[in-house]
Amino acid sequence: MTRLARFQRELDVLGADGAIISSELNIRYLCGFDYTDGYLLILRERAFLLTDFRYAEAARLAVSNFEVRVPTDGMFSAINAIAKENGARVLAIEDTDVPVSTFSKMRDSMPDVSLATGASDVLANMRTVKDADELALIIKAQSITDAAFDHILGFITPDKTEREVALELEFFMRKHGADSCAFDTIAVSGAASSLPHGIPSDKKLSCGFLTMDFGAKYAGYCSDMTRTVVIGKADCEMKKVYDTVLRAQLTALDAIHEGIGCREADTIARNVIDSAGYGSCFGHSLGHGVGLYIHEAPSFSPKAKEDSILRRGNVVTVEPGIYIEGKYGVRIEDMIAIDGNGAVVNLTHSPKHLIEI
Repeated sequence: MTRLARFQRELDVLGADGAIISSELNIRYLCGFDYTDGYLLILRERAFLLTDFRYAEAARLAVSNFEVRVPTDGMFSAINAIAKENGARVLAIEDTDVPVSTFSKMRDSMPDVSLATGASDVLANMRTVKDADELALIIKAQSITDAAFDHILGFITPDKTEREVALELEFFMRKHGADSCAFDTIAVSGAASSLPHGIPSDKKLSCGFLTMDFGAKYAGYCSDMTRTVVIGKADCEMKKVYDTVLRAQLTALDAIHEGIGCREADTIARNVIDSAGYGSCFGHSLGHGVGLYIHEAPSFSPKAKEDSILRRGNVVTVEPGIYIEGKYGVRIEDMIAIDGNGAVVNLTHSPKHLIEI
């Protein structure tokens, strides 16, 4: 069943006759066309891609199962007319994507339909289960990311700056096939490594930990990986912190399986860090889903719902960390998938033993 057909089945759940899809990534997810100016109108038996002249020819060549329309009187007026023509009275919208100003324009321009919420949640739930094609794209994105880490180990020297390291990672990924970076690259050293989402600076690499969190985007799909290395030599406490994070990750990876509760997975890693005396230094969730969005469901979190479990088709990160304020931090992150047979597959192949440079 196509993604379009799956979504059309969900219209009954939404209590709607159709839906307006406005977010760029969900448009790409449903029709496979990447464009920034337009909407999808999905009805029970028909589907429309509305865009302007710039994208119309490319859209007709790229999509199937969607009728391409180029409105002349405004997008929302065109949607209203199509809905009225097809007897669609209630249209669901992506409530987490539509700004208040756009919602007001929708409401004022579509007098013949009522707007309902819920499309965002339906699509987010659909996107948690990756098909074979999606998984192949994520694997490709991660292979580029793995290659970038291998490259950066030969690039790093103490006279380089954090920004130079981040830019080199980004350049390498783009040069080797990435559409773009999946998110802003993190490369922070010394005391700055205690900042989970620190920003690379122009200062030279400090002796101590260097944490690099980076990922490639390939054909729209993201990868996400973190590695922490040492500039210079690690002292005994640094080795203890690194070993604790690595044990937490390996323990979680060994325990994770199809059907495990997302809260349980988080607890398994957190207990290792707690037992070593660093519980207060691990303040974020163990992991998150990855796909077209860098952060998707499901989430390995202490706040995960009781019925949130790992299912076939899920792609998630496993990324425990210890952050000692003003001193340093360590994070190690892999991406895993639950394949079609229910097996856990680690998509990340970069080494994670303690590396001293």
